[in-house]
Amino acid sequence: MKYWLTLIVAIILSVPLMALEVGQKAPDFSLKGTDGKTHSLQDYVGKSAVVIAWYPRVFTKNCTIECRSLVKNGEQIRSFNVAYFMASTDELDEKVRFAKYNSADFPLLSDPTGEVAKAYDVLIPFIKLARRVNVYIGKDGTILKIDRDINPATTAEDIVKNLEKLGVEKAERAEQ
Repeated sequence: MKYWLTLIVAIILSVPLMALEVGQKAPDFSLKGTDGKTHSLQDYVGKSAVVIAWYPRVFTKNCTIECRSLVKNGEQIRSFNVAYFMASTDELDEKVRFAKYNSADFPLLSDPTGEVAKAYDVLIPFIKLARRVNVYIGKDGTILKIDRDINPATTAEDIVKNLEKLGVEKAERAEQ
């Protein structure tokens, strides 16, 4: 009986009181990345769209598959005017090892306190892991789409399809 009560309380507490919704201003963040920089949403507002691919934990099967999808097909994503990141509550040093292991050519963001994950309604309480959710943010800083139906193996292709559907502008190509 105690197990079921604990489970019910955990489920109730995991439901956000104020869910993040399409059309709202995205919560700002300032997170350290595996590229040695601190990334803030405000760095991109007015310049490009942003995609944050939240995931539970480094060095797990599906998170590795997702990261490799983004590495393998990143050029397709970069054809849009978008900054994209993977983010989780793992410590930065673990993320750096994970990024190197997967040859990630994009920043992985570290949210060890879980505060940003909580602001984005992806934090699983008690275990302090992020749910697998992709958040699309427009150039104006508003939420364009919250995708909770993620296939790790096709993450990059799915991001490209969503960027197209959302009408995110293509990146300007440098002259050769």
